[in-house]
Amino acid sequence: MKTLAACLLLVASSLVHAAEPPLLDEHGNPAGFKTLAIGDAAPDFKLPGIDGRTWSMSDFAEFELLMVLFTSNHCPTSHSIEQRLQKLRNDYRDRGLGLVAIMPNHPDGIRLDELGFGEFNDSFEDMKPYAELNGWDFPYLYDGETQSTARAYGCLCTPHVFIFDRQRHLQYAGRFDDSRFFEESTVRSPDARQAIEDLLAGRPVTVPLTRPHGCSTKWREKKAEKIAIADAWKKLPVTLDPIDAEGVAALRANPTDKYRLVNVWATWCAPCVEEFPTLVDISRQYDMRPFELITVSMDSPQQHEAAHRFLQKQGAGLTRNVEASVKKEGRTTNHYRFTGAQQDELVAALDPEWPGPLPHTVLIAPGGEILWRHNGVIQGAEARTQIATALTRYYSPAE
Repeated sequence: MKTLAACLLLVASSLVHAAEPPLLDEHGNPAGFKTLAIGDAAPDFKLPGIDGRTWSMSDFAEFELLMVLFTSNHCPTSHSIEQRLQKLRNDYRDRGLGLVAIMPNHPDGIRLDELGFGEFNDSFEDMKPYAELNGWDFPYLYDGETQSTARAYGCLCTPHVFIFDRQRHLQYAGRFDDSRFFEESTVRSPDARQAIEDLLAGRPVTVPLTRPHGCSTKWREKKAEKIAIADAWKKLPVTLDPIDAEGVAALRANPTDKYRLVNVWATWCAPCVEEFPTLVDISRQYDMRPFELITVSMDSPQQHEAAHRFLQKQGAGLTRNVEASVKKEGRTTNHYRFTGAQQDELVAALDPEWPGPLPHTVLIAPGGEILWRHNGVIQGAEARTQIATALTRYYSPAE
């Protein structure tokens, strides 16, 4: 019996390990990853699109050339080329260029703080609103479930461009152009555009291979790293300090270069408790941007410890990035308990348009202007859109 039990345990263990995804290699690439060479045939695919169709290579047979663009909802480099991509699309739509965009990433492989240049994650569900935001009129396909197409093409990052000739042999691979910034004036080498011009003119591509640059492909195998980071955030210590109306007014004045999302809440306020996890997620998402979440509790002095415990349970501690900026201002925390007896004092100091009920949230620009306010439970999508618009969704030379 012991021998049988040992055999069963060994079999079960082997099945568990067989089900585990393979580890990434020393270059950060998963098993099955290939690098296409110039002249290689385009790997076929069968992928769902945001239009409800399933697309394959044969659906693009009418085009003289085909650009396969691996891109993503979250990447600032991808966002930086959005207008230049649309311009290229418009310039060549009647000259025989087919264009298909493919999302190579899986949400399991991307950390929350890697989503700070927008409001979307890399899920299939977020692809449609992202494409609508950009006015895309070409297919946008999802490879995130298996990531088999990204592996077959050798997608290193987003954006990563592959251009194929009429016979669907690879003629160009690499970057869209040489700028990581949004401004077209920063482009010195429009590589994909030049490759298309060469091919349409019947000549070899001048520079067939360039180095792609952008956000690394988010392989599903990175899930363990994502979980470890999230667990570490939850253990960050929380400090809750008292604050009066004058202190709130100083926070509202915002003499920093950061955008501040200030939320007024209380442990006895059910809607406040309901929305708090969303606020914490938002604080993590934009952690690497000039952004901070500041909370002001309306709990009584007797509830100070209860409020502190709640914040700790929510994993609302300050990350190293935020803590450094807070200390630079001579503060110790971003979590406060209001000490005044009159809420009107807080209203006057923070937002005179606040109608009174909790929770209340305001987004404050550097210099103190309120860009957005919301009374009641915030909708995460709306809040993220407001924040992403204020911060910009792409790299800026000034940031």
